[in-house]
Amino acid sequence: TPSFKTHPDTGLLVLRLGLGALMLFHGIYKATHGVAWIAGPLAKHGLPAWLMYGVYIAEIVAPSMLIFGVWTRIAGLIIAFDMVMAIWLARWADIGKVNPMGGAWAIEVEAGFLIMALALALAGGGRYGLTKS
Repeated sequence: TPSFKTHPDTGLLVLRLGLGALMLFHGIYKATHGVAWIAGPLAKHGLPAWLMYGVYIAEIVAPSMLIFGVWTRIAGLIIAFDMVMAIWLARWADIGKVNPMGGAWAIEVEAGFLIMALALALAGGGRYGLTKS
């Protein structure tokens, strides 16, 4: 039987770069198009509108932290919280639905980001980064 060497640090780097890049696209979109629309769902749940600016931290700062390997566990927790809030505020009605365009779970993107972020929060970012997690 062949023996395959594992590379967990390289796997964590791929996970960090992948989640960081994908989330950063969301953040750049919001930086160029605004976040005012988030005030409505926040108000509907009795939360103050100023919380909408947290999206910039969760979708620009935290993904940048992942890409550079700086405080990966904290960045993962920030992104996980952002995804929990996104599901609760905007996608709650879709939790039990299937996407009609592909037969997939309607919130699979948010759930995938949440799972990846939690994995990094628990595992850390590995040795390939600016800080050790």
